Amino acid sequence: MGNAALRDIAVIEEVPFSEIEGVVAVDAHNWLYRYLTTTVKWTSSSKYTTADGTEVANLLGIVQGLPKFFENDVTPVMVFDGGPSELKEDEIESRREQRQTYEEQLETAREEGDEVAIAQLESRTQRLTPTIQETSRELLRLLDVPIVEAPAEGEAQAAHMVRRGDADYVGSEDYDALLFGSPYTLRQLTSKGDPELMDLEATLAHHDLTLEQLIDAAILIGTDFNEGISGIGPKTALSAISEHGDLWSVLEARGETLEYGDRVRALFREPNVTDEYEFETTLDPDIAAAREYVTEEWEVDADEVERGFERIEESVTQTGLDRWT
Repeated sequence: MGNAALRDIAVIEEVPFSEIEGVVAVDAHNWLYRYLTTTVKWTSSSKYTTADGTEVANLLGIVQGLPKFFENDVTPVMVFDGGPSELKEDEIESRREQRQTYEEQLETAREEGDEVAIAQLESRTQRLTPTIQETSRELLRLLDVPIVEAPAEGEAQAAHMVRRGDADYVGSEDYDALLFGSPYTLRQLTSKGDPELMDLEATLAHHDLTLEQLIDAAILIGTDFNEGISGIGPKTALSAISEHGDLWSVLEARGETLEYGDRVRALFREPNVTDEYEFETTLDPDIAAAREYVTEEWEVDADEVERGFERIEESVTQTGLDRWT
């Protein structure tokens, strides 16, 4: 959902990496898109564009983003989205229309030679193309990073894995992991500094809510799957749910209606997830093969990724074979 309003509700604290260990089920699309846009914004396109014009900024981003996992006692498991919910189609169409607007603005900026605008707009027009999807999976495979394919929302699947005890945290920049029931969610995992820990039980206790009521409050505010109720922000939603008990009682008291409210509720309460996955947490990355794949097969500038590969290699040596193999 990326609903920033939930930040005003969630209990979040910064935690040092020294206190984090175990398995992180990473919302792969969220993580990749973040690195994709950042890489495009701050790196010349010549560094990640092949001779035939194919852009693979994702490969540069993965090599730069993975070392922090490898350097700490954290094993990433990348959870990829399946098909989107029908209720999310409006949001996807809205993003597509916005991207088209940015692409038109980008064309104008290029004609005018506005380098600052070009960098900003190139980052805003990024999408996870089939090539990016395929090459990301292959590079992760070469680095022996586990992959789980979700039937629907990757974040829902990641939350499910944590609830089952197969992972210790969800890794995502978005906040809707709370609504999918993730006990612990790590944000800013590969940013400079320490990550943030979002705690579901602490959030529910702080507001004296059940998970179901938290979901109802989010629906009132608005999610990726529905428009919120006009005039309702985080404080009003919490107050209304506390007073009336649930979504439908709040709507009745306000004389409001909400299309698809029951379906949105079900998406969070009973998400489409699977137990059909397996992965190893002892990793044996083939760094030489990964380097060749990125720099020779996909023509990424070797200087741009060398330090990332060195950091991965150093972490394998320093951490010891007992963890990685």
